[in-house]
Amino acid sequence: MLKKLYRTSAKGMASSTIGTWGIIDDQSIAVARELMDTPLRRDRMQWVKTATRDAISQFARGVGDDNPLWHDLNYAEKTRWKGLLAPPSFLYAVDATIVAPKLPGVQWIYAGTKWKWLDVIPQNETFDVSAKLVSMEEKTGRTFKRWIMQIGEIKYYNKAGELLSVAEGRVARTPRAQERKQKKTTNTPKEKKAKQAFEHTSINKRRGDQPRLWENIEVGEVVGPDLHSLTLADIYGWYVGAQGALHYGGAHADAVRYRHRHDDFSINAKTGAKDSAARGHFSEGEGTKVGMGGAYDVGLHRISWIVALVTNWMGDDGFLAELDVSILKPNLVGDLTNISGYVSKIWEDSHCFVRIEIEAENQNKQITAAGYAIVALPSESKGPVQLPLFNSNIERFNDFPSIN
Repeated sequence: MLKKLYRTSAKGMASSTIGTWGIIDDQSIAVARELMDTPLRRDRMQWVKTATRDAISQFARGVGDDNPLWHDLNYAEKTRWKGLLAPPSFLYAVDATIVAPKLPGVQWIYAGTKWKWLDVIPQNETFDVSAKLVSMEEKTGRTFKRWIMQIGEIKYYNKAGELLSVAEGRVARTPRAQERKQKKTTNTPKEKKAKQAFEHTSINKRRGDQPRLWENIEVGEVVGPDLHSLTLADIYGWYVGAQGALHYGGAHADAVRYRHRHDDFSINAKTGAKDSAARGHFSEGEGTKVGMGGAYDVGLHRISWIVALVTNWMGDDGFLAELDVSILKPNLVGDLTNISGYVSKIWEDSHCFVRIEIEAENQNKQITAAGYAIVALPSESKGPVQLPLFNSNIERFNDFPSIN
């Protein structure tokens, strides 16, 4: 009976996907394009709806961020905010910014986020979210002859109906029809020696309640570094605080129903059963099969590490206005990631801003993520950062100067 059930589940894909499962072709691209600029359902991408004290703390602990502004009520009440805040990256738990509709059976890999924040996230804030697919870019490369970058726009509103943040989520859609191989990068004696030396490089310190004044910043000032290792426990911690199993159909009967309705699963090669498309995050073997080289992190998790670096540097009185980070290479269980940056630009535009260039480098000197942050800092002459930023006019972000 069980064998019959497994055979049925393996063959139970909708007839519309037979012959195109896991393949990118003109037809599947055209079907996905039909959803451009259409409001999308987001119930599978929303882990929390209210920034409760527990939800904030669990998310921050899942990132490894022990900033007392997120955890310690007595501490937080003495700051200008008069209470607990959620880290800016908490919005990943409100909506994961993953917009990857259609293309049945085609693997999705998180490629990065561009965030714009207008205000802080206080304890007990509630949210309303809208999301749509705004772009589909066809790409070519050495690994894949044809792949797709899907870009989504996610808007977050607070309980007053005011725009709180806008995110641009980038998702790479790649074929999974054939197993791909990638050299493992964590276990040779040379690499172990590199790790041992690398472990002593982290010197990031939290600014906390000591204001970092804009007038004291100089171009070239170093931010970080901050060191992170990756274990399976770290990945489990992220899932508990940020997403659970929702992104991949949930668990138990919920997952069975989801995989009967949606072409979003992987097939267990031994049993033929439908299984979670996230198996590669928890299994070295499955991670190797999809070409990552082993069990690997969630890109949102790594970007949240970068957010923590910036919020620790800017202090309680600073405000993270914009962050744009691209995920460039896998971060495998056993890898070390050193995140660092430097101030590249300083300017005034209603507020006192600095721009920080940021890179995440592993123990083998490979850049695994890169981007920039724009921070508003308190000023000796202009006083504290006034929020909401630009009186909630999101279009004003377009006036930020480029690095050139």
